Amino acid sequence: MTIENFDWQAAEADVHGRKPEIETIAPADDYADAAAVPVDDAAAHAAWDAPTAHRRAPILPAWATSRTGLLAEASRYGKLAAYRCAYHAVRVPLYGARLMAWAPAGLARFIGTVWRWASDAEGRPARSDAVAGRDWQAYAGLVRLRDRHVRFRGSVCGVSGLALAGAGTVLALAAPPALSWTVAATVVAGLGLVGKPADQPLATRAVVKAKLRPLTAPMVEKALGRLGIAALNAAAKGDERIHFPDPITRDGAGWRAVIDLPAGTTAVEVIDRRDKLAAALARPLGCVWPEGQSEVHPGRLVLWVGDTDLAEGDKVAWPLAKSGTVDLFAPFPIGVDPRGKAVTAELMFTNWLVGSIPGMGKTFLVKLPVLAAGLDARAEVWAFELKGTGDLSFAEAYAVRYASGFDDEEIEAALKALRDLRAECKRRVRIIKGLPKDLCPENKVTPELASRKDLGLHPLVVAIDECQELFAHAEYGKEAAVLAEKVIKLGRALGITLILATQRPDKDSLPTGVSANVGTRACLRVMGHVENDMILGTSAHKNGIRATMFTSRDLGVFYLAGAGPEPQIVKGAFVNGPNGEVIAARARALRIARGTLTGHAAGEVAEAEGPRFNLLDDLAAVWPDGEANVWNTVLVDRLAQLRPDAYGQWATLADEDKTEALTAAVKPYGIASKGVSRRSGNRQVGRRGLNRGDLDAAREGRSGGR
Repeated sequence: MTIENFDWQAAEADVHGRKPEIETIAPADDYADAAAVPVDDAAAHAAWDAPTAHRRAPILPAWATSRTGLLAEASRYGKLAAYRCAYHAVRVPLYGARLMAWAPAGLARFIGTVWRWASDAEGRPARSDAVAGRDWQAYAGLVRLRDRHVRFRGSVCGVSGLALAGAGTVLALAAPPALSWTVAATVVAGLGLVGKPADQPLATRAVVKAKLRPLTAPMVEKALGRLGIAALNAAAKGDERIHFPDPITRDGAGWRAVIDLPAGTTAVEVIDRRDKLAAALARPLGCVWPEGQSEVHPGRLVLWVGDTDLAEGDKVAWPLAKSGTVDLFAPFPIGVDPRGKAVTAELMFTNWLVGSIPGMGKTFLVKLPVLAAGLDARAEVWAFELKGTGDLSFAEAYAVRYASGFDDEEIEAALKALRDLRAECKRRVRIIKGLPKDLCPENKVTPELASRKDLGLHPLVVAIDECQELFAHAEYGKEAAVLAEKVIKLGRALGITLILATQRPDKDSLPTGVSANVGTRACLRVMGHVENDMILGTSAHKNGIRATMFTSRDLGVFYLAGAGPEPQIVKGAFVNGPNGEVIAARARALRIARGTLTGHAAGEVAEAEGPRFNLLDDLAAVWPDGEANVWNTVLVDRLAQLRPDAYGQWATLADEDKTEALTAAVKPYGIASKGVSRRSGNRQVGRRGLNRGDLDAAREGRSGGR
């Protein structure tokens, strides 16, 4: 029996012990008259008990739970009260002159009021009405009532007048002059207030309040509708509108709105039109800060509208400027966000990349991590400022290595530092490998290990400002790029931090291998999306993280990525030159107390270098006679024998690292390593090596004008 002839219904009847019910299927033509069944059953959807996630709103606003926020609010109100007091104190003579000028009118008004009360002027209309109605009986009663009032009130006025005259005579003749003048001034002030014209205020306003309307949903919806976004306008004309998943609330010194844009509209489109959004909200550009929440969905927009322009606010004081130390294994303050909340960053287990166009505050930002490293007595600091203006000169007080300038000498010093960092990474790896697991469970430097002087695993922070001078150098650039990439990748877990800053973020000045592996990125104003992504990471501009939206007024304002869960806008703390010197003096004192002040800061001068030499000439000197191709490892060993001081550190490397080191060193001369095969016993062994013809060609090119 084939499967086509098998009686499934009979088999089911046998299994269940009953005859199955057979459903007759209508032929295809019968479907024409059948009612259409909707795919989405509304009743079923309504009955479905969808899972819900409860999200608790904070009991207190964000600023009330932050010490920085509370201090900021208290400081703001305190400064406002002090300003108002000072403003009015200066104008006290003017206010006194106004009161004296209005006092005669006030005296006349006072006498007139007393006279009307004493003469029962309020009863005059009633008596007039009685006369007009010829109600003489009522009039006679009103006259008797008036006479009683006048006698009583006249007596009160007479007694009060005599009492005031007596008191005035006593004050004038017997009271101290200070009391007499005080009472006289009080009387004049009182009469002046009584005589003050209704349209003339006594005191001018110290603060003219600009009435800021609270941010509302209709206001936001109307503003978004004026941005010229086609998908947003189309949705507004239809049934779909923007949605507010959270109520618009007060957040710091501004308003925060969380918005779900209509389908087909992304937050990036709104961020691109930040200037138009500010115009639609009738607010300064520095008050309007839209950001995306791509982790929720691309259409989630977070709009914060501040009360004041961020660029016009006071400079942010660094909390560590006057006192305090830093533990580099914990975050340190770096600035505030637009809401005024403190923002922190870390130096351990990460590397830094800072970039911007010139004049936006890049060097002031680089100062902060360098100073923070100085305030940790365990840290060793190297500083190289390759612009030559001495922007990091404060670090000379505590830095082990320091150089300032853009000549080959300073650039070569930075290159040597990278070479030494590479060797230091290998030394630290060997030490960490040899430590027991209970002391180093995660195979990386811990605070306890960093505090031990005998291990030499202290934090090592190296800052290179204007690093484009190094990476774009014709002779040193390629080797520096290779070394920096290796240090960034390996040194992160070994307590070594590299801080790179550039005002020219492009592929030549900032190698891709370097920019792609940095963990903490700070980008001030840049002009294009390429520079933006070079600093903040690939696709940052596409995802709405755009330092291109900053204007020339946004000095010290930058996007910080990698220091928190999401990139954020930060206004960096400001440390001027004199304050930097004071902080550096504290850092120096910490090292003196710990006994770790060495190198440049201690006045130690490096030994004078011998005669300068050239790698190409040295390679030619050690080249085996008659060999056209030689392995890099052989050449490195011979170079180390020729000049141990210069090449000795290469000889201690593994064969692969020897090959890599020499390959990187000859690249700037246009020499590329290639596969070289040699017979070893009964087999051929292939390694990377150099060709003598390439070496000779490079030497001729150098002597001909390189």
